[in-house]
Amino acid sequence: MTAKEFDQKFDDGEDITEMLDLSKAKRPLSAQKKVSIELPIWMIELIDQEANRLGVTPQTIIQTFLAEHLAVNNPS
Repeated sequence: MTAKEFDQKFDDGEDITEMLDLSKAKRPLSAQKKVSIELPIWMIELIDQEANRLGVTPQTIIQTFLAEHLAVNNPS
């Protein structure tokens, strides 16, 4: 299969996983470290409200906010 054919299958939304060698695949930046932070109660309440509104966990709200903020302030 040519690279062009591979790209076309990918672009068409076809499953290409059988064509990949995933034995050594890595997820960049996937290592995690647990941290503990203290936040004011009003901030926790707002985070909880937003998490409930979106149907996600408060941790997801915090991680998303941090990732977006860091991406804006540290463009690659």
